[in-house]
Amino acid sequence: MRGRWCWPAIRSSRFPLALFGIVLTGLLLTSGIHMGFVVLMSRMEWNDFIKVNIPILYWGLIAAGVTALISWLTKGTFEKPLKQIAQAARQVAGGDFSVYVPPIHSPDKQDYMDDMILDFNKMVAELGSIETLKTDFFSNVSHEIKTPLSVIQNSADMLKTPSLSEEERAEYVDTIARSSRRLNDLITNILKLNKLEKQNIQPNPEPYDLCEQLAACALLFEDRWEAKGIEFEADIEDQAVIEADESLLELVWNNLLSNAVKFTEPGGTVTLRQTSAAESVEVSVSDTGCGIDAKTLEHIFDKFYQGDTSHSTEGNGLGLALVLRILRMVGGDISVSSKPGEGSTFTVKIPVGEGN
Repeated sequence: MRGRWCWPAIRSSRFPLALFGIVLTGLLLTSGIHMGFVVLMSRMEWNDFIKVNIPILYWGLIAAGVTALISWLTKGTFEKPLKQIAQAARQVAGGDFSVYVPPIHSPDKQDYMDDMILDFNKMVAELGSIETLKTDFFSNVSHEIKTPLSVIQNSADMLKTPSLSEEERAEYVDTIARSSRRLNDLITNILKLNKLEKQNIQPNPEPYDLCEQLAACALLFEDRWEAKGIEFEADIEDQAVIEADESLLELVWNNLLSNAVKFTEPGGTVTLRQTSAAESVEVSVSDTGCGIDAKTLEHIFDKFYQGDTSHSTEGNGLGLALVLRILRMVGGDISVSSKPGEGSTFTVKIPVGEGN
């Protein structure tokens, strides 16, 4: 997850003493010169026209100097950086998210203009990240949809062959059915993820027996582990009542058990354990499969990420992304421990809920 952005302390001063000193010195000098003019004109014979217009000319020059100074200060402090931000905003609007506006001052002397520039740079970085995620998402979706569609199309074309035996025809029909289910699962998971991320799905917590749910979910995969000759072990309590959304957590257990069976080789073992504490319950799903390396562990909950491509035809890389988002919604947590060649263990911790 992204870390929080922490800006340096902003130098805030409603009354800048340095500027006050410059203005006071300037006014004292100009007042002194003005008094000198007054004394000089009182001692010398000047006609009335000069006596009236010399002070006006003098203060006109002073006003021009002050205006030039303010214009220079404004240009350096506000106008130049605002033009840079405007130019950068036009580049971002054109799709360039590599824009960076340098701060005006060093970190120990930053003011509110620097803070605005830093916020702008943060916004551009976030927009660039979102754009990258969106591009990757559509690329992955296109690839995941194209693969089963190609299988369906090729199998359908082969079914047109007149010389096919009934056995071959049935095999192609099974292939079409498997690819159709995979495509349906992909679309279903995408819709679920979209609803979860947009918070269109709100948890409906109710008290229910977690142990009963775990047993029911495990039985759904009995045919699969028996077909692969996998030994399934369960170590769960007789009853553990929690207050949570039963339908959402069912997706969690189904995904974890499905992955465990999928990545466990024939003759291996899948273990389901559950324990209770005062304020939470812990559920772990372990397998004796191929394991996960450290690099893959860093991305295992990313959408469409599949570390072991040898099993890519059995999934779409959205299961663990769904699991993570569901557990975040219900206030749960998940951790993974794994080593290549030694299997993996996914451990879920869920708060018991009020009244239990």
